[in-house]
Amino acid sequence: MMEVRTTCAYCGVGCGIRATVTGERTVKIAGDPDHPANRGRLCSKGTHLGETVGLEGRLLAPMIGNRRAGWDKALDLVAKRFKETIARHGPNSVAFYVSGQLLTEDYYVANKLMKGFIGSANIDTNSRLCMSSAVAGHMRTFGEDVVPATYDDLDAADLIVLVGSNTAWCHPIVYQRIRARCEEGAKLVVIDPRRTETAEEADLHLPIRPGSDVALMTGLLQYCREAGVVDEDYLAAHVAVPQDFWDQLAEGNDLWSVARTCDVPAADLRHFFDLFAATPRTITLFSQGINQATAGTDQVNAMTNLHLATGRIGKPGAAPFSITGQPNAMGGREVGGLASTLAAHRDFAPENRASVQRFWAAPTMAEKPGLKAVDLFRAIGEGRIKALWVMATNPAVSMPDANAVRAALAACPFVVVSDVIEKTDTGAFAHVRLPAAAWGEKDGTVTNSDRTISRQRALFALPGEAMPDWWIVKEVARRMGWKTAFAYDRPADIWREHCRLSTYENNGARRFALPGAAQGGNAAYDAMLPFRWGGDRPFADGRFSTEDGRARLVPVAQKPLPGPLAKWPLTLNTGRYRDQWHSMTRTGLAPKLARHREEPLVEVHPADGARLGLADGGLARVETPQGESIYRVAFSDGQRPGELFVPIHWTDRTASGGRTGLLPRPLVDPLSGQPGFKRTPAAIAPVATQWRGFLLLAAELAERPACLWATRVAVPAGVLWELAGDGGLQRIEALLPRGERIEAQDPARGTRRIAVIAGGRLAGALFVTASGELPPRDWLIAQLAAPAVAPTLLAGRAPGVQADRGPIVCVCFDVGLKAIVAAIRDQHLADVAAIGAAIGAGTNCGSCRPALARILTEENSHAA
Repeated sequence: MMEVRTTCAYCGVGCGIRATVTGERTVKIAGDPDHPANRGRLCSKGTHLGETVGLEGRLLAPMIGNRRAGWDKALDLVAKRFKETIARHGPNSVAFYVSGQLLTEDYYVANKLMKGFIGSANIDTNSRLCMSSAVAGHMRTFGEDVVPATYDDLDAADLIVLVGSNTAWCHPIVYQRIRARCEEGAKLVVIDPRRTETAEEADLHLPIRPGSDVALMTGLLQYCREAGVVDEDYLAAHVAVPQDFWDQLAEGNDLWSVARTCDVPAADLRHFFDLFAATPRTITLFSQGINQATAGTDQVNAMTNLHLATGRIGKPGAAPFSITGQPNAMGGREVGGLASTLAAHRDFAPENRASVQRFWAAPTMAEKPGLKAVDLFRAIGEGRIKALWVMATNPAVSMPDANAVRAALAACPFVVVSDVIEKTDTGAFAHVRLPAAAWGEKDGTVTNSDRTISRQRALFALPGEAMPDWWIVKEVARRMGWKTAFAYDRPADIWREHCRLSTYENNGARRFALPGAAQGGNAAYDAMLPFRWGGDRPFADGRFSTEDGRARLVPVAQKPLPGPLAKWPLTLNTGRYRDQWHSMTRTGLAPKLARHREEPLVEVHPADGARLGLADGGLARVETPQGESIYRVAFSDGQRPGELFVPIHWTDRTASGGRTGLLPRPLVDPLSGQPGFKRTPAAIAPVATQWRGFLLLAAELAERPACLWATRVAVPAGVLWELAGDGGLQRIEALLPRGERIEAQDPARGTRRIAVIAGGRLAGALFVTASGELPPRDWLIAQLAAPAVAPTLLAGRAPGVQADRGPIVCVCFDVGLKAIVAAIRDQHLADVAAIGAAIGAGTNCGSCRPALARILTEENSHAA
């Protein structure tokens, strides 16, 4: 068994993995101790990657409509329809919508085809939804999209400020580096409307009003100026300051006005301002809470202004730091995967267009930026785009106002979808579906949030007829007539071309350059070790990628924040869960990852819940002007009153509710085009049902159960559906497999229990009740793999007394709440480290450490 060094499939941390293939589709996963991003650690998602490499649900052959087709026939059809559309309606009548799940080589070929040969810039990416405001902010300030920090800066910082980032859940490995630095004396400030698990461990949490980030940061800059912290020498030497910048800043940015706008106590605000002013080595990390806003670019520039004006950039432990959400969002930025950029960090200035055209020997270069994601799908709906190719993403789930996106896809004359999954919400609208290689089968490179480029290497042979994305695109390009320009035989060919373009007519004007990476042959590419372009601190010399070499202070001002609307009195926020990823096509296969949050929850402040007649654990309908969806209610005093939070992960394939993409407004930042997912006017109301229950099966269902509430949960040896609804149960009972049935009823409580035995083993079970209790699921789930049927099956528990583990807290080691509480009490454990030493919880990825700390606090308060 050979160990393969590769990279994780998930977030922009870019963790290195050492994978050992143990069977035809099995692999042992371990962190790579030599990778600079994670130093051997993996979060819960990365740890359980081995559970997600099977072929369940895979698309393994090209499909035209619902019929299997050969590759030649499918590719010929795609090339023919795109050529015909361009000939009749022009190059801007076609579009690609791509993904941060692509490798850099995939991204490069797709961008080259669209912008250099089709001649349109209508190629955008789902990264538009997560980090394009950071791109726009960097370009306004630095003249180039350069992240001016590395993870190593966290180890040198004395103050770490997290803005709009639940880092403990979304970037657990980064969070562990932050906690390690805090244990050495650094301070942590979390700025987030919600009291997340990250906020619970902070030295200071500022639960600011959503959308007030510009006021906070401009107020802090004004405070620093009054305190004499502004670095006038640095500004004079390295920064262009607009003439009236400081006069504008002084208006309305006093501490009391900022406290009122942000809706936080003035004393807490002063504490933060004093801490920042007194701590030169400050890192400000920001993520979706900043980027996913209609003023996202201004929010980014409010932070870059602050760091430039105080000289906190280009130095160890001092910089603004954008941490991205996808594994290769940065690689896509480097090759021009966004509609607003050209390859190799160029824009659409005439000289840049001419340079790229010369390098590619391109016949028809795009003349201007293309349509950004929201505008792109609007154009499809209006009939202006007539052929669309979607690669490695699911816009019918992830785009705002997803109902309108679905209507656009349904109306589009020709839709192509390249994906690894056979049935997706977007694939349902495709005329052609092309089977793409999945994570464990792909070969290429990715770039993480701190500009480190790493190799991703294949672990398995390509299954069925699946092919890499770069191969699929280049084959279509060759069929469209451009054989010489797309004569790639392997990813290394594309990589070398990408590297050469990065230095072509560059002359140091752009920091993005890979001068030595194109050297060597295929063997050098295969053996490539992680490396970081741009150095540790790209702006350490005080020179930036602008014409005059100076950075820019960008005037920004807080826009008015409207109050609650009569029909939509609440504010809806969206985000991620700790152990799930995007639309769960991968993580949804892993039973252990389902344990943390099994259902999509709407988090509500208890006071709001009581006022609105909601029940903790009941169902509620969340409604916005764009759409509605049902969620399970979870009361949380970490929510600001008047605000709701829902997760982004569930789809039509996995739930009847939790469809978050239906809810946000399609409003975008005017510069970046990034949608504002974090602040949607909303309403919520309770939903009553006649019965509730669960369906446990050894085999997957072809379709979702037809009832009001149905949520799929991956379990070992089968699948669990949590259910609730009205009316009869005939359609639900019909989903049980064939076999010997045993049944029990309690008419007084409206309870019905059915188990199906086939071949002497449990094949399925349905437990429902109108007013009674339902048993815990763990024991019943285990019976799917049991060699014999237990006599107490319909009781839902083992004979005798069965210990209840409670909710799973530590997914990595499968440790439940009750085991943690028992260990604390019985062994008199005093801190999180002691819990880890005793039962292992929190000692792998550490993302459950805030929860462990909270449990400790609660137990100590009870003991007192």
